[in-house]
Formats: sequence, structure tokens, C-alpha cells
Amino acid sequence: MESTSSARPSGHVQSVERAIAILELLARQDWAGVTDVGNSLGVHKSTAFRLLSTLENRGLVEQHAQTGKYRLGFGLVHLAHAVTVGPDVTRQAQSGCEWLAKHSEETVTLSVLEGNESVTIDQILSTSTVASRSWLGRRTPLHCTAPGKVFLAHLDDDAREAIVGRTHVRFTEHTIVDPGALRDELEKVRVNGYATTFEEFEEGLAAAAAPVFGADNVVIAAIGLSGPSYRLDTTEINNAGGLVRDAAAMASMGRDDSQTPE
Repeated sequence: MESTSSARPSGHVQSVERAIAILELLARQDWAGVTDVGNSLGVHKSTAFRLLSTLENRGLVEQHAQTGKYRLGFGLVHLAHAVTVGPDVTRQAQSGCEWLAKHSEETVTLSVLEGNESVTIDQILSTSTVASRSWLGRRTPLHCTAPGKVFLAHLDDDAREAIVGRTHVRFTEHTIVDPGALRDELEKVRVNGYATTFEEFEEGLAAAAAPVFGADNVVIAAIGLSGPSYRLDTTEINNAGGLVRDAAAMASMGRDDSQTPE
């Protein structure tokens, strides 16, 4: 039986409280099954399962393949990362992200480099009637994503070559896996001031991104936009490159080109 207690403070959202309670439970006892969670919350197993499934879909919990039990997921690490390194970058880039969302009507993301991956620390979802997908907290590879190419293009020569020269995963038929072709692609990114991808990471997905510079002229983030490739075809995604470049310039500090575009 589900709890029907009315003792909760007014203004609180029951499902949110339950989700937080699950995270706190898993933080205390590492692994827990659906029955354990249901008993702890005082809810039916089906309700506990729905809550766990939602948290799993967002990467906040993960399920053991053999036992079926759950523990905290790496999505929480990504959120913690945003708390420790993201606020200043997010505030700096806010005006550029909002400007880009207004002028593109596509999903806008702000990403940072962590190790050899790009991590999305902020986003503004598309206003399109087509369902938008959340990238928040996701880690994505560098060689086949627009923010990833931005970070690769602006690494120092040795660090860039150490990554470019590796064997790369082919996600689609459009993924650039040849090191020579990837070097040429990154040179285009440096020349154009933005990166694009067309179905390189996922079929049906196109994206563009540009570098956000700090006061020391070092790339600290990448502002990007993404949408379905049928809407952002090869012509449109290249046109979008100019938009992300303007948005990133707006977000960059200490640079002459960081003025608000008309």
C-alpha cells in the first residue's frame, strides 16, 4: 500500500521528495533492490520501480545486470562537477547561450572538457514541437561531436596528437576515424572558428559548436546547438556555425570580438 500521509510540508512535490529519498538511501547502503526502496519509502513496488527507472534514464542511478539492484550513478558525479567548476563558466556564458537559443530555436548546450571527453554542464532545450533530448551531464567523445572537435582543435600540439593518433570508435558511417582526415577537420575548426557534425555521433543528429575563451585566451568551454539532421541539413548546419561563433564570442572574456551581435 502506498503511503497517504498528509504530513508533508505544503509546497513540496511528493515525487521529487521520493526521488531524493532514494538517492539518500543509496548513498547510505550502496546497493538496494526495488523491494528495499519500496519499503523504505512506504510505497508499492511498482511506484518504486517507476521512480528508479526515471532516475536510471537520467544517469542518477544504475542497475546491476545480474542482481537487478540499484546504486548511485555517474550522473551525480557530473552534477557535482558542475557545482565545483561550472558556476563561473555558466554565468559567463549565460548571455551567449540565451542569445543563441533565441536566434536558433534549437537545443543549446554549454560543455567543458574533462579528461578526454566533453561534458555538458548546462543546456536550453529547443522550442521546437519535436521532442528535445537532454544532454545535461552526458559525457561524449571528442572526435565525433561538435564541442569535442572544438576542444581537440584548441589543445596544444602534443596533447591533440596523442588523442588524434588513437584508434577511434565509429558510431555511424559518417564518423571520422582516420587520423589524417581528423587532423584536416580540426584545421578547418581553427580556421572557421566553429565545428560542425552531421550524423557523426548519432544517426539523425546534427550539431555546431564554437569555443568560449577565458581572460587568458584559453578555451574554457564550448557553446553548441543541436537538432535533427532533416531540419539542420548540411547547408543549415554550416549556416548555424556563424550563430554559435557569435554566441561564443559574446560569452568570451577579455577579447575584442566579445560584443553582442546585432
